[in-house]
Amino acid sequence: MPVDLSKLSHPKVKAAITALQNGDAKTWFTLFTDDVQLYDDGNQMQFNNFFKKALGHERFTSIDKVENNGLDVYGNFHSDQWGDFKTFFKFQLGKEGKISHLEIGQASF
Repeated sequence: MPVDLSKLSHPKVKAAITALQNGDAKTWFTLFTDDVQLYDDGNQMQFNNFFKKALGHERFTSIDKVENNGLDVYGNFHSDQWGDFKTFFKFQLGKEGKISHLEIGQASF
């Protein structure tokens, strides 16, 4: 069943989550700066390597809460590798309007 993305109010975040849900690597990577920083549970990760593995294998199963002007997304998540859990994706935009920083991790809400 498709996830309701109507709570996503920020156009860049909605585009990124839609690409994630569809496993659409081409669209996903165009939304981010070349020097994007990724943190997973506080640990800095290599963005391209991380998402080349994750796209098509990880997705939200529900969007439960959106905060910070639409930049912070909380929901239930499925990973083929790690199973099902609650997560957050916190986006920050760079000067050129692309996503320059993404923090992801397990959430409790």
